[in-house]
Amino acid sequence: MPTVSQPKNLGDLLKYEAPNLYSRETDTVAAGQKLVLGTVLGRDTTSTKLKAFDPDATDGSEIAIGILASDVDATLIDRDDALVIARHAIVARGALVWPTGITTAQKAAAIAQLTFLGVLVRDSA
Repeated sequence: MPTVSQPKNLGDLLKYEAPNLYSRETDTVAAGQKLVLGTVLGRDTTSTKLKAFDPDATDGSEIAIGILASDVDATLIDRDDALVIARHAIVARGALVWPTGITTAQKAAAIAQLTFLGVLVRDSA
């Protein structure tokens, strides 16, 4: 019997959000990145654009500020239509996308930063 494989969708990531789109923001992803749904995000303090969270950075992207709610291909240009889960939500731990090589302590610190914003990370099916 053939196996069917489906890509992650918003329902796999987002388990609860506040009514009237309160949990969501639209923002700009900096060029040079191709990010997928569930990517933990940081913000470059110089350009104010979003980047993939990087705990070893020193440009502001070492602080988790939200989670990407859709795939964004900003390989060639900035994309100003990125949907971000920014506050008052519950997301599935298994659907989050972290940078390669992140340590347990760095991940825990980022989750604490998200919790401060009201984005709770929970184990989920």
